[in-house]
Amino acid sequence: MSAARDYGLPEDYEWPRPPAGGWLADDLDTLPNLPPHTELIDGILVFMSPQTRFHSRTVLLLETALWDQAPEHLEAIREMTVRLDDRNRPEPDVLVVPVVADSGPRQTSFRASDVVLAVEVVSDESRDRDREVKPRKYAAAGVPHFWRVEENEGLPVVYVYELDPALKAYVPTGIHHRTLKLDVPYPIGIDLTAIDRRRTSR
Repeated sequence: MSAARDYGLPEDYEWPRPPAGGWLADDLDTLPNLPPHTELIDGILVFMSPQTRFHSRTVLLLETALWDQAPEHLEAIREMTVRLDDRNRPEPDVLVVPVVADSGPRQTSFRASDVVLAVEVVSDESRDRDREVKPRKYAAAGVPHFWRVEENEGLPVVYVYELDPALKAYVPTGIHHRTLKLDVPYPIGIDLTAIDRRRTSR
C-alpha cells in the first residue's frame, strides 16, 4: 500500500518536493494544503504531531499570564512563525513582541528583531529541536529571552535563558518549579500549578 493511501490521500497525490536548496521562508505563505503549524528549519518543512493536553494547557497558561502582565507596549501571542532568515521560520509556542510589530489581521509572521521572548513547550517529537536546534537559532538571530518548558509529574518546569550578546548564545538563569517569578523581560509571576486548577478543584 502506498504512503499516500495510508494517510487517506488519493493514489495520485504528490507530496511537496523541495526545490534545489530547500524551501524559503516566503514559501510557508504560498504552498497549498500545508498542515497547521508547519515550520521551516534549514529549508526543510517540519510538520507538527497532534499535541497533548499538557502541551495545550501549558501554552494557554503561559500565553494568558504573559498577556495579562505585559506592559502596555508589549503583547503575548501564540501560533505565529518567526522569520529568522531565508531558510528558517520556526513557530514558537508563545511569543512576546512589541505592539508596534502588529502589521494587521493578515500578518503571518514576525521578524526576529521584533521578538522579545520565545517560549517552546517540549513535546516528545520536538525534544531535540526545542532543546538544541531552536535555542541555537533564536540566539544567533538575537532573540534576547528564551524559555524551554518541560513536563515533570504533570506540571510545567520552566528553564529560563538570557542572551549573552557578545557570544550570541543563551546563558541559563534559572529552573522554575511550581512558581515562576522573574524581573525580565518584565516583572512577571506565574503559578505553574494552575495548569490543573479546574481539575483539582472538582
